[in-house]
Amino acid sequence: MNLTRISAVGLFVIAASLAGCANPQQQRTATGAVLGGATGALLGQAIGGNTGSTLIGAGAGALLGAAVADSTNPHPNGPPMCRYRAPDGRIYVAECDERYYRGGY
Repeated sequence: MNLTRISAVGLFVIAASLAGCANPQQQRTATGAVLGGATGALLGQAIGGNTGSTLIGAGAGALLGAAVADSTNPHPNGPPMCRYRAPDGRIYVAECDERYYRGGY
């Protein structure tokens, strides 16, 4: 158990030191991966109760967390994007227009 704690602290220190070298979009993706990995590890341990399920949960959570964080990153080179609710209730993403700025969305 002591080796696991030392490994976890070591990985956290490495991730924290590398996060300072990234741009904001990469930092957001890395944060999503870390949070997803931690959540996946906790769920894997709770569901499976062994090291294998914890590692699988951590890996799956890190991938999912990075993917979600990356897909929700703002894209600075493109037009500003906004979320709108259609009359039928679904939410969609489109370029911001006057509806957004006037509050008529």
